[in-house]
Amino acid sequence: MTGTDERMPAEDSGPGGYAAARLRLLTEEARSGPPRRAALAELTDDWLRGLFGAAAAGLTGVSLVAVGGYGRGELSPRSDLDLLLLHDGADTKEVAALADRLWYPVWDLGLALDHSVRTPAEARRTAGDDLKVHLGLLDARHLAGDAGLTAGLRTAVLTDWRNQAPKRLPELQELCAARAERQGELQYLLEPDLKEARGGLRDATALRAVAASWLADAPREGLADARRSLLDVRDALHLATGRATDRLSLQEQDQVAAELDLLDADTLLRQVYEAARVIAYASDVTWREVGRVLRSRAVRPRLRAMLGGNKPVTERSPLAEGVVEQDGEVVLARAARPERDPVLPLRAAAAAAQAGLPLSLHAVRRMAATTRPLPAPWPAEAREQLVTLLGSGRPTVEVWEALEAEGLISRLLPDWERVRCRPQRNAVHLWTVDRHLIETAVRASELTRRVSRPDLLLVAALLHDIGKGWPGDHSVAGEIIAKDVAVRIGFDRADVTVLSSLVRHHLLLIETATRRDLDDPATVRSVAEAVGTQSTLELLHALTEADALATGPAAWSSWRGSLVADLVRRVSAVLAGDVPGAPEPTAAPTAEQERLAIEAFRTGGPVLALRAQTEPATGAESAQEPLGVELLIAVPDQPAVLPAVAGVLAVHRLTVRTAELRALSLPDDVDDGSVLLLNWRVAAEYGSLPQAARLRADLVRALDGSLDIAGRLAERDAAYPRRRGWTAPPPRVTVAPAASHHATVIEVRAQDAPGLLHRIGMALEKAGVRVRSMHVSTLGSNAVDAFYVTTGTGAQLPAPDAASLARVLEETLRG
Repeated sequence: MTGTDERMPAEDSGPGGYAAARLRLLTEEARSGPPRRAALAELTDDWLRGLFGAAAAGLTGVSLVAVGGYGRGELSPRSDLDLLLLHDGADTKEVAALADRLWYPVWDLGLALDHSVRTPAEARRTAGDDLKVHLGLLDARHLAGDAGLTAGLRTAVLTDWRNQAPKRLPELQELCAARAERQGELQYLLEPDLKEARGGLRDATALRAVAASWLADAPREGLADARRSLLDVRDALHLATGRATDRLSLQEQDQVAAELDLLDADTLLRQVYEAARVIAYASDVTWREVGRVLRSRAVRPRLRAMLGGNKPVTERSPLAEGVVEQDGEVVLARAARPERDPVLPLRAAAAAAQAGLPLSLHAVRRMAATTRPLPAPWPAEAREQLVTLLGSGRPTVEVWEALEAEGLISRLLPDWERVRCRPQRNAVHLWTVDRHLIETAVRASELTRRVSRPDLLLVAALLHDIGKGWPGDHSVAGEIIAKDVAVRIGFDRADVTVLSSLVRHHLLLIETATRRDLDDPATVRSVAEAVGTQSTLELLHALTEADALATGPAAWSSWRGSLVADLVRRVSAVLAGDVPGAPEPTAAPTAEQERLAIEAFRTGGPVLALRAQTEPATGAESAQEPLGVELLIAVPDQPAVLPAVAGVLAVHRLTVRTAELRALSLPDDVDDGSVLLLNWRVAAEYGSLPQAARLRADLVRALDGSLDIAGRLAERDAAYPRRRGWTAPPPRVTVAPAASHHATVIEVRAQDAPGLLHRIGMALEKAGVRVRSMHVSTLGSNAVDAFYVTTGTGAQLPAPDAASLARVLEETLRG
């Protein structure tokens, strides 16, 4: 105790003296927070010791013990007093009389009391039957009487807890999960329960219990401060309401904020959310570690028996360059060098989200401590990895939270700091601003098959409400911020314009559809003028739906969806005359392409050139270059070229970022022949690029049928464990109407995967169509491909045949 003015003299140790001293302490403005809680606990200790001394004169084998929050010495103004009267069982009548003499003065003051009278054996037995009792006893603290009796119980209870940890900790985890299901997440609720909601004081106590088991420990950085912050808010809530409540209701938030000298209720909620986020993240990490340890204990004896007593080797499965899976977590590879690889945090996060695995705490902290900032604009790989992360569905949330817990998100996107933990005082919204943005990206990932630029949709989803951290209209402020962010991320000027327009107009469709007369041509025309192009309209439609779905159940319905769809149809009709058909390849071949084509025709086999980028890209325009290195392949025109080339690249673990195929006629002075020219951008999945000679040798074997590509890919897939990952939206294959006068255009939108292009090529080959040209691009984890196909005679496919081909191809990719 820091002072002596609240300590009661012996003659004033009755209920009245304690009540007066308690009131003075609680109204003393100079003392608050931990000092006041400790002083209140000490004041209460002195009073109860006085009561015990007077009531238990001459009685031995009995002690008074504080448990639970009081045992921890943390008394809020209206906290319960959790007390245990411990006795050795010698004289139960005297103990019962003592209990009455202790409990009645507490009740007379109107204090809430949680009390019990037990022997040590009864206390242990009750703890074994009731997990909550066991948790309270872990914080047992001696107040008065036989100190040896209390010490013996404490030792026995801790020993029981550690011995029973493999059984009790899963029970505790289930208890925490059930409570979270009932109470929700503290970091998002407008009227949160500071104690019971996930990330609240109960979870902080559970983490102490896990640490006491010696089985695992919580990340300690920031945890004590977060817990103290929630306790301070609860103290203020008790003083403001005069009640023992843990629910921070709306009508009391301004008064609680004033009690804590905070600016306003929003500042209060943000402080609560930040504390809850620390505790919730620590809980996730801790329970994951508990599960890992328990699994290891269960498996280790069997492994040792199988291995003759040798220590088992931990499996590490590669996920991406510098990133591996180990024990159900994503960790850094032994050769990873975060200090030399600024893209590593995004690459690791994207790999984790795609695999549906958590990022290990150690990996995130190592990257946060050592990774250099990304240059501005970002390199192409960083942009691709961000898009992949955002497009990974529900696992994105957990991975994003792991990055944010260590400050990596604000380092990547400085504007994020203004929306982090920002409350939304709107009953329609379920989430804080930052979580709403991530939820919108999750929802948008389900709609990527509907748009030709899924990367722009996902980034727009992340940024659409970024202006809510600034005064004024958040759409107007957000447009400016989105433009700056898009330039920093490395999008080109056209894409920056689209992204900023999407953020500026993200409410346009829903507000117009629900508040304006759609039969008025001026209404539709004004929307068309604001949107500008069909592709932007397509993106805005998907963003509108994702935004509404991420807001809450009241923000979207089939009725609202039909109104928006009707508006989109009308606007699309206005814009239709300005949208050209899909372009066909008309560029003249370069000198190198022509040289490769002539060599391929004369040798009768494939010729290729693999050109790695030798200098880092600099400047905003250079950063727009497609990711990877250029691979040029010329092959005499023959069947099955596409699946052969795509299969060889997949076997060599080369990811296709962009690809073009076209038939190239030879110069008249060479011969009357045709060569297929393939211009690809590829990147090594991990490791270095293979040698060009090796690629050519395998391509020759693939074309003559001596290389079993399907078998090689199947063997490789079988060598790695299947991960639950994220369930991507199903592939979508459509026929683009009137896109070409010379060929039928088949559009494929699917989740990128090793061997995807090989499977598409095989399906097209099996269907007996000829690929006249193609345009393939990978945007994050989304493949957006267009194939110009003809019949064997070079004609367009009849409409029924084209529709049938699209269905067959979609079924093939679903299988």
